[in-house]
Amino acid sequence: MSFRHDLLRRAAAREARVVLPEGEDPRVQAAADRLRHEGIAEPILLGKGHLDPATDVRLGRIAEALRARRPDRVRDGVHALDLAADPVRFGAGLVALGEAEACVAGAVHPTADVLRAALWAIGLAPGAPVLSSAFYLVLGDGRVLTFTDCAVVPAPTADELAHIALAAVADRRRLVGDAPRVAFLSYSTRGSAGGDAVDRVQEAVARFRTLAPGVPVDGDIQVDAALVPEVAEAKAPGSAIGGRANVLVFPNLDAGNIGYKLVQRLAGAVALGPMLQGLARPMADLSRGATSDDIVEVAALAVLQADPGS
Repeated sequence: MSFRHDLLRRAAAREARVVLPEGEDPRVQAAADRLRHEGIAEPILLGKGHLDPATDVRLGRIAEALRARRPDRVRDGVHALDLAADPVRFGAGLVALGEAEACVAGAVHPTADVLRAALWAIGLAPGAPVLSSAFYLVLGDGRVLTFTDCAVVPAPTADELAHIALAAVADRRRLVGDAPRVAFLSYSTRGSAGGDAVDRVQEAVARFRTLAPGVPVDGDIQVDAALVPEVAEAKAPGSAIGGRANVLVFPNLDAGNIGYKLVQRLAGAVALGPMLQGLARPMADLSRGATSDDIVEVAALAVLQADPGS
């Protein structure tokens, strides 16, 4: 069974509820129909003709939660209710209250709106210092590679890079179910070139090793040595990942975003995501060019994020 088919099967076993705040968009409606019809998840559509946040009995609880988390952003109780009635914030609030297992938005709203709602209503998980993202690239030969971070942090510090990798490792175990092998990518392999960017990657690798001592990792390492065993033998003999990395940690957002789009467009890989990492509860962002099938698969991934045992 392919990863994508197995993904939907595993999500269906969770019997989860997924909030879709952009319920007036035809793609979202089609995705909701499929989620419900195939038993993948129970969709909660927001918007005209669906659940109206402004009249829902939970609006007050979400408003109170937003006000408690960011009192500096809320003038008074009326303002809190207005803020909570925004569909994306309301959807994130349902997840924060445990009224749904995940929220998926971004087909209509820009990424910045989705991230703000997630951080405000849900917040970061304990011990997670940074919100980041990952794409899951499904290759033609069946392999699934994690690309991180490709959508959120423009120029991560060494410590942020280590925590981004740590979050990607935790999610890979939940979403893909295999043993993570991590490559911190660079234009250098084991110091073959110098510079501040290489130093930062090396610092990140050292930090990651303290955070996840049992996870195979290499870096600084070039992408060919990370993915091709023969190249790894020549460039990085004795590498712990042996040219078989499945979690690729990009040094900055430029590299990550360019990298996943090249693989998607030139190699014909399916890019699932971006999945947000580091939140206390799952909320996923969508590309505004997402298809209904994209929304279904991202929803399924978000459902699996909600279950540490998946």
